[in-house]
Amino acid sequence: MKKLNIMIFASLLSMQAQAADWKALPTVAPAPADNPTTADKIELGKMLFMDPRFSSTGTISCNSCHNVMEGGDDSRSVSMGVHGKTGGRNAPTVWNSTFHSVQFWDGRAASLEDQAKGPVSNPVEMGMRDVETAMQRVRAIPGYKPVFEKTFGKDGMTIDNAAKAVAAFERTLITPNSPYDKYVNGNKKAMSKQQLSGMNKFAAIGCTSCHSGAAFNGPELKIGEGFYAKFPTFDNKYVSKYKLNEDKGREVATGNSADRNMFRVPTLRNITDTAPYFHNGSVNDLGEAVRVMAKSQLNQTLPEKDVNDIVAFLGALTGEYPEIMMPRLPSTSGKSIVED
Repeated sequence: MKKLNIMIFASLLSMQAQAADWKALPTVAPAPADNPTTADKIELGKMLFMDPRFSSTGTISCNSCHNVMEGGDDSRSVSMGVHGKTGGRNAPTVWNSTFHSVQFWDGRAASLEDQAKGPVSNPVEMGMRDVETAMQRVRAIPGYKPVFEKTFGKDGMTIDNAAKAVAAFERTLITPNSPYDKYVNGNKKAMSKQQLSGMNKFAAIGCTSCHSGAAFNGPELKIGEGFYAKFPTFDNKYVSKYKLNEDKGREVATGNSADRNMFRVPTLRNITDTAPYFHNGSVNDLGEAVRVMAKSQLNQTLPEKDVNDIVAFLGALTGEYPEIMMPRLPSTSGKSIVED
């Protein structure tokens, strides 16, 4: 009888999970018509992504804050840029960022191509005077010229092409085939009983109202059209404890008071690998993050069993990381391009 009850319970969980609009992550990321993905472009983009010489101090690369050898972030509450300066927001993971319709926490960049240019001239991040000054450094490295010409043709060493290459590389940073994906694709043994329980609780309490879709970051929208949510929505002890409403969110980018505390909904993919959590990196534990979200967004206090089950489900969203070989970067032929 006990075995039968377990089988019935597992069957009910499976039926509930199938009833929701669960989607597996695509195994290939779409590319815009004006930036088709090619092998040469990916390799050039990887080189630029890894090269710290395009920061003012020669110490910060894209990979410094978005470490693709790990979770695509830097494990810090807020990132550290040139001269030890720190920003006000947590570095979002670059893994699966291609499935965001806008980039940055406040959505101020419409595409990966736009986003690639932002940190270069940010005084706290890479600290270059402007993006063209950074591109002059690229041109000063002889080994980059043949790679750009092979990829983009003669006179192809432009900042727009550099951004296109970085974006093409970032579109390869996807992690499909998680236990959740395998389950959705038909393997009903891919997820544990606890993960299935957490999956259904995740939907039942309302988490999917924001964290839906294949990347768990909201509905699929056209590039440049962002999906935002107010955070926090409800005032509670966590808001003051973790200073959740001090950042004005999208209002900083738009100047519109209606955008106060509005943030682009982040992906939950690989969330077990991207602590600390939230826009300010104030919460270091995934279980605590679940409690905070339940109370601050849904005004619910969850029993610990529900928290543990949802955490187990979130663990099922960690996919397979593709192998990335570090590139050999071209040298500067007897002189440094970094100014002291």
